[in-house]
Amino acid sequence: MPASSCESDRRETERLQKVLAHAGVASRRKSEEYIQAGRVTVNGQVVTELGTRVGPDDEIALDGQPVEGPEKRGYYLLYKPQGYLSSLADPHHERLAGDLVPGERRLYPVGRLDKDSEGLLLFTNDGQVTHRLTHPSFEHEKEYLVLIRGELSREQLHRLRVGIMLEGEDRPARGEFRPMPPNWRWRGQSVPKGCHWLNVVLREGRKRQIRRMLQAVGCRAVRLVRGREACLTLKGLEPGQGRWLTEQEARVLRKAVGLD
Repeated sequence: MPASSCESDRRETERLQKVLAHAGVASRRKSEEYIQAGRVTVNGQVVTELGTRVGPDDEIALDGQPVEGPEKRGYYLLYKPQGYLSSLADPHHERLAGDLVPGERRLYPVGRLDKDSEGLLLFTNDGQVTHRLTHPSFEHEKEYLVLIRGELSREQLHRLRVGIMLEGEDRPARGEFRPMPPNWRWRGQSVPKGCHWLNVVLREGRKRQIRRMLQAVGCRAVRLVRGREACLTLKGLEPGQGRWLTEQEARVLRKAVGLD
């Protein structure tokens, strides 16, 4: 039975925030903020309603600048070295992770690794993937290897696993903290005397969360490496190196975060 014209029109249109995200403007959540702030126009008219649907012939602009159609998605996997900011621009810092991403295509970091941390940092213009990986409601795993001074007691491990209320937070921060075997080495590198490695898995991403949680139980992280995010790993990469995801890897990533 043929679909009604109303049903057909609906299939040919998409929500405005989704179109903005696909065009690489920002994540869908950030695009919603732009819409609600009155910064987006459709055919010259300001639109603030999030349910607005647009079609391929509609002219969309952000802050008066036309939004082009969806650009080709790009995904660059970087091993961010220590000492680099997870940023594209900062007038007060010379070493930026964005400078390690090749090509002219503008990609954005997915989440953050603080300057003193290292490891996996994905850059992409895929707003949907960015939103799925960074919003805590989706609970995608991020796995870290953390070198600490001393060893954690059973009591300290229990506190970390149960959850710790950090300053300025309204709910406990939680994570899976597991000591690695005493003879374990990160890529065969020697371990400073009196230090031990932890494996930590988070399903949320608060600012400097692991360092703050460890500090709360009287422990200090001397090295922190993010080794995995969702299905992505650092395999084959050294600090400062990166690579483009293949089309197959990109499809696997989108599927892993619940897209496509």
